[in-house]
Amino acid sequence: MLTAIVAAGVASALLAWLAGGILREAVRRYRAQFTAEARVRLGEAFVFIDPTQVWTASIACCAASAAIAWLASGSVVAGAAAGAAMLAVPRWLAARWRRRRLARFDAQLPDTLAALASALRAGASVQAALRVIVERSDAPLGQEFGLMLREQRLGVPFEAALGHLYERMPSEAAGLVVASLRIAAQTGGNLAATLERIAETLRARLHLQGRIRALTAQGRLQAWVVGCLPPLMALVLDALEPDAMALLWHTPAGWCVLGLVAMLELLGTYMIRRIVAIEV
Repeated sequence: MLTAIVAAGVASALLAWLAGGILREAVRRYRAQFTAEARVRLGEAFVFIDPTQVWTASIACCAASAAIAWLASGSVVAGAAAGAAMLAVPRWLAARWRRRRLARFDAQLPDTLAALASALRAGASVQAALRVIVERSDAPLGQEFGLMLREQRLGVPFEAALGHLYERMPSEAAGLVVASLRIAAQTGGNLAATLERIAETLRARLHLQGRIRALTAQGRLQAWVVGCLPPLMALVLDALEPDAMALLWHTPAGWCVLGLVAMLELLGTYMIRRIVAIEV
């Protein structure tokens, strides 16, 4: 009997050691991937923060959300789910930040192209006109074109620098500008008139996008209401009838119901957002 107990203890300790090693290796790989991606994203946005600080803040927020969910619901599963969900928040914030940066860049392009066309008509070269525009433009346009000019000063060819600009700002408007500048550099032509036509097209496109956002505002609000109403109702009912809601938080059947509700919530929100997301 004693031998069996010792063997079981040794086996349990060995399994725990192996599981700990696997978990440490998984955390190490995830941290390396996270910091590498954070370094790239922060560099693209010209935000100079140590990626390890972002990693530490992410882990702290994950632990805090898990603890708050566990204390509020008394369920270990709810705490683990909240902590796991918090791991996706940094990527979501980075993607949202990138989309807003791209939108800001596209909004700055029409006026910049008009100013560049005016400078070309006045007899300035493309590089000289771009230097003046960089000095007078706000972020992110001034940062991106300024980086392109610095690459040229370091010996990068003009077309390669334009390609790097499009890699950092992969929008349709940036693609039009890069294509026009590449064609002008290779074959010449009336670049000022081309830039003016592109600026007019982009202004009309931005105006149409604004009208679409105004017309679909109700649908986007509906998506937020559909997504936020069930969790809020669950919290209210838990405060009013804690005994009845305990079956939802502390039983396997309740966990299955919560998982199904979460899946339906995500599906409904996704479908609504896809319906109102009209590409121009």
